[in-house]
Amino acid sequence: MSASKLFFVFLVLLVFLVPNFVPESSASDSDSTSSAIKQAEATMVSAYEAVLEAEQVGANVSDLLARLNVAAENLANAHIRQGLGDFENATRFANLCYDIGEEVRGEARKLKIETYRPYVTSLLIRTIVSNASIIGIILASFLGWHAFKRRYYKRMLRMKPQVD
Repeated sequence: MSASKLFFVFLVLLVFLVPNFVPESSASDSDSTSSAIKQAEATMVSAYEAVLEAEQVGANVSDLLARLNVAAENLANAHIRQGLGDFENATRFANLCYDIGEEVRGEARKLKIETYRPYVTSLLIRTIVSNASIIGIILASFLGWHAFKRRYYKRMLRMKPQVD
């Protein structure tokens, strides 16, 4: 066999065998990485909203914001790694971001409830006291009216009519 035929046979074998050795998962890795990053972004948005709600009721959220900054750094690293084609590390950073975001969102909701609880308790006590006061005023008015009416009738009965 001549060198050109041998080269041609080698080239044909190479064309048919190389796809068997190259992983086909590169497209699916890209898709799964994109999916993980989108999920991490959605978690970050909901975590920031939960922290904002907790802050609006007066909770101290400085620790949660610091942890969200770490999650944002992980998300940025995931985007950078995805751009470089390092899908494995991009997915790892996206999953770290997702985990931190979920933890922060849960803690923000707990913190909001804990901060909001004294306000709700105070509101409940004020409502009960107001209703009891209204009932007391109505009852005192009813009893006062009956006492006044009884006294009025007694006075009227003691009076002697005069005819002119």
